[in-house]
Amino acid sequence: MSLPNQRWYIHPPQPELAHQFAARFEISPIIGQLLVNRRITTVEEAGMFLEPESLSLPSPLTEFADLVVSVELLQDAIATQAKIAICGDYDADGMTSTALLLRGLRYLGAQVDYAIPSRMQEGYGINNRIIEDFHRDGVSIVLTVDNGISAYEPIALARTLGLKVIITDHHDIPQQLPPANAILNPKLLPETSLYRGVAGVGVAYILAVTLAQALGQTNSGIRQSMLELFTLGTIADLAPLTGVNRRWLKRGLRQLPKSQIPGIQALIQISGLQVREQGANSNSSVNPSPPSSGKTLRPDDIGFKLGPRINAVGRIGDPQVVIELLTTDDMGVALERAMQCEGTNRERQLMCEQIEQEAVEIVETQFVDAIAEERVLVVVKAGWHHGVIGIVASRLVERYGVPVFIGTYEEDGQIRGSARSIPEFHVFEALEFCQDLLGKYGGHRAAGGFSLPGENLMALRSRLSEFAHQCLQLEHLKPLVKIDAQADIYQLTSQLYQQLSLLEPCGIDNPNPVFWTPNVRVVEQEIVGKSHIKMTLAQQVNNTDYRIKGIMWRSRDYFPLPGRVDIAYKLRENEFNGNISLEMEIVGFRTSPTAQITEKQTSLTFEYQGRQYICGLYQNGTGKELRIKNPDGNILAVQLEQQTGLLGTNRENAKQVDISQPHLHNLIQAALSVLG
Repeated sequence: MSLPNQRWYIHPPQPELAHQFAARFEISPIIGQLLVNRRITTVEEAGMFLEPESLSLPSPLTEFADLVVSVELLQDAIATQAKIAICGDYDADGMTSTALLLRGLRYLGAQVDYAIPSRMQEGYGINNRIIEDFHRDGVSIVLTVDNGISAYEPIALARTLGLKVIITDHHDIPQQLPPANAILNPKLLPETSLYRGVAGVGVAYILAVTLAQALGQTNSGIRQSMLELFTLGTIADLAPLTGVNRRWLKRGLRQLPKSQIPGIQALIQISGLQVREQGANSNSSVNPSPPSSGKTLRPDDIGFKLGPRINAVGRIGDPQVVIELLTTDDMGVALERAMQCEGTNRERQLMCEQIEQEAVEIVETQFVDAIAEERVLVVVKAGWHHGVIGIVASRLVERYGVPVFIGTYEEDGQIRGSARSIPEFHVFEALEFCQDLLGKYGGHRAAGGFSLPGENLMALRSRLSEFAHQCLQLEHLKPLVKIDAQADIYQLTSQLYQQLSLLEPCGIDNPNPVFWTPNVRVVEQEIVGKSHIKMTLAQQVNNTDYRIKGIMWRSRDYFPLPGRVDIAYKLRENEFNGNISLEMEIVGFRTSPTAQITEKQTSLTFEYQGRQYICGLYQNGTGKELRIKNPDGNILAVQLEQQTGLLGTNRENAKQVDISQPHLHNLIQAALSVLG
């Protein structure tokens, strides 16, 4: 019997601030703690978070230095009917960006077309072939979306050929910027900018809206259509749902169910998505203004339903299908393209399952014993489709808890690959560290793409391991589960679930809340589908037995579960035969310390007053001892039920301290809360 080899990080409770938020906004203290966990420290900040429309936004023209130049270039092109050509990317961000600008520019009277590089033959980003084709077709302005920031050579070629170039991108900034006429990239903005986190489609949206305003064309219909495409692309690209993203997405998610874009309606229909009623929260004084239709979508609807159907086409199909889907005004054409997306997505799912099985077999037979030493996984095999290996990389990260670089051989002996990471490892910096071994590469902190000659594979594996040793400790090499708050099963009510909607839209940098409950009984469990565990969990509080259903995806390896466990989970609604009930989506298990105290409990990391600590329970003599280690190496050792403790780097030099002192008492309480 085994349990996931995870590391749990539990946010330390701050009940005073959580209750302050709860009283001010008439919400549960649990919701108040969730706000604290999102680094919200004042009532004013909480109000702006709960009601994003109250956020005061600076004009993009004051934030993006080259936005004025970009707008002027496009205005001139529209006035003279000069040809504009968009070069997009084949992922959801790039395709929605391309569709957004096509719709926007055509509405504004531009003569515009587009090109997307072949994923199979050319790989990511604008290239010399595309530039030469644009030049041959008489294009005057090249407009990149979701790519271009690292494409020095193609941009230089374009300028040599007399083309003007506007780069709109959001990927990390290379050491040398390409010689474009204008560059719009949020990574060039200060860290504090509210626009810092926009994805490629966010930059395209800002450019299109600013251009429309400059031309006096502020028709609400086209702006709503562009907002809907911004919403699709931002969530599908896993952009941070903070700042302007949060404000605009809140509008966009309410707009999508009544979209006037046939392709979006076709996607919703084909995916079988059930559009929800806006959850009015009568128990809270903070209630987002409901849309007139009363319908809304959630980020998960896009992330797990609409986004994959778009992304699948970019991965293994023809991106033109998605561009036509999102730009046509013919519902018949939209339904045909949506059906193509559906079929391609099913094909993608089968590919992912097969490649994941093969990748796991390679890791288990060749690398599993060396993971702790290498601190990174590099898995390469011929015959894999490079369009889906990024998805498999993410699953390997979940399974092994280390950065994963996965690749496949091309016909010319080159390796093309994708990378996915853990929080402590920066993918783009790792690729830059290996740049002399690579061909093309790009990405950001969490993910990236790369190519290299096959003969450089061993050198790449060694170099990545060298980089990993600079930033990863052994305790980092476990999948991380970040937990917001403890909750008992009886607290998991429909009222609490409704209040959770105040935090939406949830996603990157504003994750779906994760709760934990200690020492629950697993009273029923079974395998459903191919590899999921469905279960019934119970907890007894004050002699009352409370029960709830739960499911854990792709968890067959842990079946059967022990009788008592601590669980980490998200809450979700389950609808069956018209009845809606709450259930747990399990994201982590561990042996319950209250069910069985072992000689040494697994050490847990927690944060207290801005510093990282490690704590654990140990059997010492006749009682249990709590030990807390600070970043300087000092250890506080406390026998439970005692009034004094020892503080020092070891027992020989430790000094006796009074643990009733407020700073020590509060630290101990935070550690005990983390340990359950």
